[in-house]
Amino acid sequence: MIIFGVSVFYIFGLIGTGHFHCPHCGGDRDYEHRTARRFFTLFFLPVIPLDKVGEVVRCKTCRTKFDPIVLSRPTTAQLASALPAGMRAAASVVLRAGGLNDATARAAVDAVREAGAGDYDLAHVQADANQPIEYAAEPLRALSANFTQDACERQLANAVRIALADGPLSQPERDAVHWIADKLGMTPAHATGVIATVEQSIRG
Repeated sequence: MIIFGVSVFYIFGLIGTGHFHCPHCGGDRDYEHRTARRFFTLFFLPVIPLDKVGEVVRCKTCRTKFDPIVLSRPTTAQLASALPAGMRAAASVVLRAGGLNDATARAAVDAVREAGAGDYDLAHVQADANQPIEYAAEPLRALSANFTQDACERQLANAVRIALADGPLSQPERDAVHWIADKLGMTPAHATGVIATVEQSIRG
């Protein structure tokens, strides 16, 4: 008796591999991204490839299959680095706008370390202050995409504190804070409110 049929297989058509956050495991795992293809089978073995029926991401640990959209979600490691990277970007923008001095440099070090980069020091501050403002856009957008608005607001407030470390905000510093807020997905009114709250708290 000959047994034949049609089945879908995921063992062929490797598209790529990498590291992702597995929803089933609940942690960062290795994955395989493969094409799902329908095969004509003979005795349950794939013999003749037919049409493609989509793509699938398979966790190499638990073997669970997912839609490729799962790869757009950040890993735990990416989330851990996004917060200090975003704060570092925000600090660089206000330092570039207001000028680098001992007070603002120390405030920047404190803010970035508080965000999770324990090895951040004055040498990093100097290097960041010399970076073009465009370099800060992507880390700030990543911060906005992966954290709550409250978390983004705290980082914006810390950027304001850096700018205020050597005195009242200048107009370039105020403009820089609004630029940061825009990249964090905040409205101008929201940014103005954060600035006013931090200024009031510093005045006493």
